Amino acid sequence: MRRVWWNGVMSVAEELPGGTDAALLRQSLDEVRRVIVGQDHMVERLLVALLARGHCLLEGVPGVAKTLAAATLATVVGGTFARIQFTPDLVPSDIVGTRVYHPSNEKFDVELGPVFVNFLLADEINRAPAKVQSALLEVMAERQVTLAGVTHPLPKPFIVLATQNPIESEGVYPLPEVQRDRFLFRVRVPHPSAHEELEILHRMSVRPPVPERVLDPDKLLALQEAAEQVSVHQLVADYVVRLVMSTRAPAEYGLADLTETIEIGVSPRATLGLVSAGRALALLRGRDYLLPDDVRDVAVDVMAHRLMLTFDALADGVDPETVVKQILQAVPPPLVVWNQNR
Repeated sequence: MRRVWWNGVMSVAEELPGGTDAALLRQSLDEVRRVIVGQDHMVERLLVALLARGHCLLEGVPGVAKTLAAATLATVVGGTFARIQFTPDLVPSDIVGTRVYHPSNEKFDVELGPVFVNFLLADEINRAPAKVQSALLEVMAERQVTLAGVTHPLPKPFIVLATQNPIESEGVYPLPEVQRDRFLFRVRVPHPSAHEELEILHRMSVRPPVPERVLDPDKLLALQEAAEQVSVHQLVADYVVRLVMSTRAPAEYGLADLTETIEIGVSPRATLGLVSAGRALALLRGRDYLLPDDVRDVAVDVMAHRLMLTFDALADGVDPETVVKQILQAVPPPLVVWNQNR
């Protein structure tokens, strides 16, 4: 048992028994990293999103291992996996399924689509038109599909991993705000460094490593429940709310210069996302209580894609991630002082 002091308020948190959950999660991370060179931030965020029951949008130029990372994580965690290559001629029934008429028995049968898996990779999601993208709204929010008036639940666990190329403008359809809001994370995937590029050459040019399975769906569900049990102190919850409210009323939090930058602040999904993602990250780090640093570490990936900037800010090339970092500097976290007495 460990006593924790938060700005003069004491709370008591139990340590994880033996750190078995954290050790298993680290083993899963190491197995993914055995295949993926570098991109530690992306790999960690994929696992955090999975623990937090959220979806993840990977944004980066082609060839930076976005698709490989998603497929590798699915292999390591276990469960079923499907990849949908989004194209302009795709229709919603190609994703969720449809009714098919069979002349032999003169009846319509429901053919379920490829979304009925544990891991769904929506590759190049911005290449499909809005009606196809919107087919994923019910899938991502309610984790179910309604066909011909019948609701079909998706398997558990379920996560959508989507990729998109941010630099292309021809033949792409930008995700609408309501679609982006369904993603817990938007993770930018950069080019590897020179050292990592050399390691990629050595590791992948002969016989690429094959990942081994570490978890299974039942164990993953147990880990998701363990993440939901991570303790959140009232002061940390208040800090999360202040971060969110500073995007809606910046002047009240000493950020008057952002009034002309932010058109609409983040939604309540960001509030829930900061807590759920922070809890999952705390579990990954071997703790059963949430710290302000956990919230700060996931804030950019949770909040940036939910911000709607003004036309002038977009014209000036203002980056939403820069805005979130400015908010993190201006909104002070609660002070944490550890008391190691048991």
